[in-house]
Amino acid sequence: MQPLFRSRRDRLDRLRRQREEAVESAARRSAVQPSGSQICPGCGSECANQDLVRSEYVCPHCGYHLPIGAYLRLSLLLDPFTFRELWPGLTAPNALEFPGYEDKLATQREKAALSDAAVAAVGKLDGISAVFAVLDSRFFMGSMGVAVGEKITRAAEYAQKHHLPLIIFSASGGARMQEGILSLMQMAKTSAAIRRFSDAGGLYISVFTHPTTGGVTASFASLGDITLAEPGALIGFAGPRVIRQTIGQELPDGFQRAEYLEEHGFVDQIVPRGQMRDALAQLLALHRKGVLHR
Repeated sequence: MQPLFRSRRDRLDRLRRQREEAVESAARRSAVQPSGSQICPGCGSECANQDLVRSEYVCPHCGYHLPIGAYLRLSLLLDPFTFRELWPGLTAPNALEFPGYEDKLATQREKAALSDAAVAAVGKLDGISAVFAVLDSRFFMGSMGVAVGEKITRAAEYAQKHHLPLIIFSASGGARMQEGILSLMQMAKTSAAIRRFSDAGGLYISVFTHPTTGGVTASFASLGDITLAEPGALIGFAGPRVIRQTIGQELPDGFQRAEYLEEHGFVDQIVPRGQMRDALAQLLALHRKGVLHR
């Protein structure tokens, strides 16, 4: 049996190296000059892809923050060669036997090159070790199912066990419809894990990115000790149309946008993508030196 186990270990080691190389290659993309362009959803301007790469996918004309993948986001944050992914192959079965769900999962995995909508990792930011979890809106709109809930829970437990700060970037359309009540359970599960981490004295920084809605907003994303947001991010539970119909009133301009929520105390600070690494580094350094106390 020893050769069999050695073969399996070799495959796992090779997979780990491939994922690490994927993040490191993403970190070098700023030197790449891709051809083509795309239209900014914010202002309608045509943006050259090479300009978007240099600006970390922020529109140079209006500052609109385009969605980015989980691995690219991690590459913008982590110190070189410190990335180590946690539970990379974690998936969940189609427990409810929802028709066509397996085929849709296979399509999403091929398109996004992800096992599910969340990536968890441990790494260093400006020399300080931390646990990171990033939701990727390219995979089922970042919806939270069993696999995402389990990965967020494990990330909090890992951070608690190893006495590390926890940083989560949220981007989600809410609970995953195809997983029904099992998806809704993840709201309580992740919230309980964050509470245990908080009770143990851990620092949890939550970062809202566009869009963060539904069950993710109503659970772990809103429980940060410090809550940051990217400019213009849509943050809410139900959509504006549903809220208008429920309360029978018109909503204020900019309702559910990061700027409105910062003004009303729900978000501590709005941080542009290009400044996010420095802002997080400062917060981690303050916490490590004991300036921030729970």
